[in-house]
Amino acid sequence: MQAARASSGIATLILPSDVSWNEGGEVGKPLAVPARPKASADAVREAARLLRSREETLILMSGEALSEEGLTLAHRIAAATGARLSAQTFNTRVARGRGRYPIQRIPYVVDDAVRENAGVKNLILAGTGEPVTFFAYPNKPGIATPRDAKVHALARPVDDVLDALARLADELGAPKAVVAERPSPEVKHGRITSDAAAETLAALLPEHAIVIEEAITLRDFFFSALMNAAPHDSLENIGGAIGAGPPLSTGAAVAAPGRRVVGVQADGSAMYTIQALWTQAREKLDVTTIILSNRKYAVLFRELADVGATPGQTANDLFELNRPDIDWLRMAESVGVEAARAETLEQFADVLRHSFGRRGPFLIELAL
Repeated sequence: MQAARASSGIATLILPSDVSWNEGGEVGKPLAVPARPKASADAVREAARLLRSREETLILMSGEALSEEGLTLAHRIAAATGARLSAQTFNTRVARGRGRYPIQRIPYVVDDAVRENAGVKNLILAGTGEPVTFFAYPNKPGIATPRDAKVHALARPVDDVLDALARLADELGAPKAVVAERPSPEVKHGRITSDAAAETLAALLPEHAIVIEEAITLRDFFFSALMNAAPHDSLENIGGAIGAGPPLSTGAAVAAPGRRVVGVQADGSAMYTIQALWTQAREKLDVTTIILSNRKYAVLFRELADVGATPGQTANDLFELNRPDIDWLRMAESVGVEAARAETLEQFADVLRHSFGRRGPFLIELAL
């Protein structure tokens, strides 16, 4: 546990097989977790110098920098210097919602990411590395910021990034910033669209919920709308594999009993780990899973286009989720999870309220 908490990477415990049958030893006392290394004074001063230059500067953040405390410090710095703030494309945990400082992300689509960051002269890294584009594409850059931008590491992923941001804010004499009031989202009505569904979820999201976001091609709609939802934590899959959403929802519900977990889940990705629903039913976990049912692996069509390929009939057949159609309601109910399908925004709002007002898991198929 000490090694796992002291590192920003993966900690692996390897034990001999005879621990399964030998007599146990004495239970050891927990080891103290060593303090994270501090950013150097030179790193803080250089970041302050770049920010005072008033050249276009991007502060790129991840890890603890995206906690409520980290975002507050970063916005103090941005308000005092005019710097831009951004999170990586995918992040383990972000504090979001009204009363908290908003944060944008590096766009997933490489062309959008490059265009958005075209004017950056200075890149300051706070708890992360450079913004690598998610896949490699022919004749497209692998980094989302300009090649000639000056890159400065304020704090490495292993460093105490909150301390580094606090010292940088003090070095700049940055005053306290005020969170701007944002309008509360409203429940929408009529035909289901991605943006209206996202707005409806944002309007009804319970306070201190945990949102697990694996919406893939629809992620930007939900990310934008949930900025104005009740205060919550957002967790994402930061690897390239898909299917993390249902297990993440399950783990979050086990770790934080009493908080509603809401999984915003692409249908294709859910098929990789659908057995998580059985665990949620068995353990009576408070998870609402929203299946974004567009009946295709839409991201694969987009990736083919980005590499300049034109899908033929075989690729189209592989990427469509039909023949047979997936019956999400029967699948959920077969493992003990109550489920409903929403074909209008009114139905979506009704089943959301129902799921948030009960204990245990619930699945909503949102017909897109």
